Amino acid sequence: MAELIGVIERLWRYPVKSTGGERLRSAEVDRRGLVGDRLYAVRDADGKFGSGKNTRRFRRMDGLLHLSSRYPEGDRRPQPPRERQQPRQPELIDPHGRTVADPTAYLRAYLGRDDVELVREGGISHFDQLPLSVLTTATLDWIRQEVPDVPIDERRFRPNVLLRTPPGTPPFVEDEWIGRGARTGDALRIEFLRSSERCVMTNQAQRDLPYSSRILKAIAAAHDNRLDVLAGVIAPGTARVGDPVLLA
Repeated sequence: MAELIGVIERLWRYPVKSTGGERLRSAEVDRRGLVGDRLYAVRDADGKFGSGKNTRRFRRMDGLLHLSSRYPEGDRRPQPPRERQQPRQPELIDPHGRTVADPTAYLRAYLGRDDVELVREGGISHFDQLPLSVLTTATLDWIRQEVPDVPIDERRFRPNVLLRTPPGTPPFVEDEWIGRGARTGDALRIEFLRSSERCVMTNQAQRDLPYSSRILKAIAAAHDNRLDVLAGVIAPGTARVGDPVLLA
């Protein structure tokens, strides 16, 4: 029998990797994840993508979190299912909330680098790990209790889905779902696979959220630096705010 584990509280899509995202009322989800999620990124001359950390694929580019991105069509469905394609290039929003005319030119001036450009995903994925990140309100509330004097909301952890869990749900309940499937809406089916290992990006300032090193320290001490649950998509469908999520 399927178990109700929560209701979709908020949906987030991040058109340009490592920038602030856009809240949606509904989102089409295909095998890659939310349609258009992290489809674009800031790439430098070495082929590395702008991020909050340095790895083999990513290069730390401070300041990206003060920007945001959105698709002009928002969460409207731009085409019938048979003809649906990925959204067109997203808009880049500066720290004052203004849409920039030329994203690549703006990024070069903003970052002080003449070797960066806004690019669409090609042969190398822009995702750090898996297509979907799900975070519960139970875990988010625990973080708020651990660092009560630091402003906390889900934007620090960049989930695609914030799931409203029933009263009394313990923090890190996401761990219990790993290895199991879930469904929501008419057709969307996902499989929970593992949790995210968190990095310094959770501490970084973004818009109205100040820098604080205490966030990552709390997660590291209590939960081995892991937070949320990552999922793959088994069957495409539509995710909607207010829809229940049932664990198989």
